[in-house]
Amino acid sequence: MVIKQARFSFMISVLILYATFKGYQITFGDASRMDAQGHKEGSFHYKRLAIDLNLHKNGKYLTETSDHEPLGKFWEFMGGSWGGRWEDGNHYSWGE
Repeated sequence: MVIKQARFSFMISVLILYATFKGYQITFGDASRMDAQGHKEGSFHYKRLAIDLNLHKNGKYLTETSDHEPLGKFWEFMGGSWGGRWEDGNHYSWGE
């Protein structure tokens, strides 16, 4: 599991660099969640293989799934799963 988590962390750093190059600013949303927050042990957040990212551009917080689409497509190109395919646009996961 540690190898998958390390790969995921590295790929997130690549995504953040890509976003910065495209003029976005990223802050972290949920990076891991425990059962007390309503997620089952099988959740990729619980496994530390998913993160929700907050997206900003020109000082504006972007909340729509469509705002994340350029990053989501890049994430999928790298082999990840993007939550925009199920209306959770700020969700990026790895290894599904």
